[in-house]
Amino acid sequence: MFEDLLAAIALVLILEGLLPFASPKMLRRVWISINALPDRTLRLFGLVSMLSGVLFLSLIR
Repeated sequence: MFEDLLAAIALVLILEGLLPFASPKMLRRVWISINALPDRTLRLFGLVSMLSGVLFLSLIR
């Protein structure tokens, strides 16, 4: 189980590093756009992301 957690963290780090590596200019534009969003919208995106992850995990397990 601990190995699965470490593997999941490693995959997150790999995915998080893709955009800065591939297109740093686009990443800066995305950050500027995200910074302009209201807190409620950011929370909604976070909630949808977490729920999607839980659903996806439950489907593959």
